[in-house]
Amino acid sequence: MKSRLAVLGVMSFLIAPTLPVPAAAASFDCERTDLAADEKAICDTRTLNDADVRMVTTFDILTSLLAMGTRDALRDEQSAWLKKRQACGGDVACLTTAYDVRMKQLTQAFEGLSRPL
Repeated sequence: MKSRLAVLGVMSFLIAPTLPVPAAAASFDCERTDLAADEKAICDTRTLNDADVRMVTTFDILTSLLAMGTRDALRDEQSAWLKKRQACGGDVACLTTAYDVRMKQLTQAFEGLSRPL
């Protein structure tokens, strides 16, 4: 029985990377029929989907840690960034760069947080 479970565990580990990209990125539903070009590229490209998950998770955590005024500024920055992302259309290289830049900005904002002693 233990060997059967071990084989199943190994098989699932080997098969998992070949499974299709999830039907939803972190910030929108990939099942929608009216996806914009940038959203379609994100849904169709695993690395972009993963970048979207990391970015929106980081953004959500960061906004929960910020004071109200700073939080509003961060949301405004996010809205501006989304417009830049949309301007990339389906260009995967442009989208990858956009996510890299945004994650650096969010990381810097997190590092700049005041921490209690």
